[in-house]
Parts: sequence; C-alpha cells; structure tokens
Amino acid sequence: MPRTTNKQKKLHVKKGDQVVLTKRITAHGGGQNDRPKGYQARVLEVYPSRDRVLVEGVNLRLKHTKPNQAYPNGGRIEAERPIHISNVMPVDGNGAPTRIGRKRVESVETGRGRWVRYAKTTGEELDS
Repeated sequence: MPRTTNKQKKLHVKKGDQVVLTKRITAHGGGQNDRPKGYQARVLEVYPSRDRVLVEGVNLRLKHTKPNQAYPNGGRIEAERPIHISNVMPVDGNGAPTRIGRKRVESVETGRGRWVRYAKTTGEELDS
C-alpha cells in the first residue's frame, strides 16, 4: 500500500550549502557582528522540525558556560544561533542567489531514479 503523505520535510537548503542572506541579521548588543543582506556563508546544520538553519558566522550570541574540560574557567562564549530558513537562499554556480526546483534523474548504470535539487536561474544540479 503506497504512502498517502510523505512525512519527510523537504527544505531548500542542506548542510554544507553556500547560502546568501535575504535579510539583515542583527547581533545582540553590538554592530560588529551584524550581517548585511547579501552576506554569503556556509550552512553548518539544518533543523527541519523547527524550520531553522545554523549559518557560519551569522547570529552570534553570548553563551554563559560553567567550567568544563573545554573551558576550565567557564565564562562567556560567542556562538552561532539558528535563524529561520526563509532568511537564506542557496547560491548557484555563478554566485547569485537562486530559487530551488526538484527533478527526477534516472541513473544509466542502475536504472533507478532519484530526486535532485537544481538552481532555477542556471538549471545546474546542486546535489552531486
């Protein structure tokens, strides 16, 4: 019996993708960590259930930690916090932000198909 609904959430970005910010992200307490619209960075982690992504060097916040092996004195550590996935767009081969499409590609050797993401601007596949 086929599935009537697909439980897996499909997002337009994956871990390791190069993305560009579509909105200015302000840092808490100071302007030195503000990231302007158009800032490019890499996705470190994706949280599909919460529709959030962790982007390298974006949304840096202070985290207070107790002493542990990594930080024997404890203290305040600056770390990235997740941002909403709607605030980022993947980058195509030309370095421009692009929307994402999905198409089915058939493998010549095995004859099996798989879904791949492609850039709407250039048509190139983003999944290798």
